[in-house]
Amino acid sequence: MANILGGIPINKEEILSKSRKENKDRDLFKIEVQVSAGNIGSFAATLLATLFFVTQSVIGDGFDFGLYAIILSISAAGFIFKAIRLKRRRDIVLSIIYTLATLILSVVHIYKLIATYTDIG
Repeated sequence: MANILGGIPINKEEILSKSRKENKDRDLFKIEVQVSAGNIGSFAATLLATLFFVTQSVIGDGFDFGLYAIILSISAAGFIFKAIRLKRRRDIVLSIIYTLATLILSVVHIYKLIATYTDIG
């Protein structure tokens, strides 16, 4: 069934078909669920890392900065991706902060490992 609007034939099925093709694999609900799942997963990992960090500190085994380097690297990667794609100042600044924090904690962790096993510290 085609209607004429301004001299252009419009076919409802053709329009719906094109719309379906354009929106294929773009289920907004699915995307929202995936984003929420990632956020919850990151939060759970942060809680577990905090539990390990506190437990290790309380029993007198020192601080394991490597745990937080790993956790912060997750956020750093996310903000780097968002900064590249969205080019928002906030994401750029946060990507720099999280990346620097990840690098600093990684260096401290590696230094402590080397110092512990070679008696230089």
